[in-house]
Amino acid sequence: MGHFVYIIQSEIDGTFYIGSTQDPISRLQKHNALHKGFTSRKQPWKIVYSEKFENKQDALLRERFLKAQKSREFFQRLISGSSAG
Repeated sequence: MGHFVYIIQSEIDGTFYIGSTQDPISRLQKHNALHKGFTSRKQPWKIVYSEKFENKQDALLRERFLKAQKSREFFQRLISGSSAG
């Protein structure tokens, strides 16, 4: 089973959140469930981008890279399929 890096976006205010998991759909359900934490305040969320990796280490490296990008424009280009990252 592969590992995924995903970007979800709040349907409330457009905020992005980046994470990694083996099962993006199940993880999205957890973000949208009742819980405490960052994503609980901006529900509902939708998956807007994902990348699949063969192993967890590669996925975590990509997640770390994406989290280091502080540009909303960068994420919008990535999501739209332009050459970003």
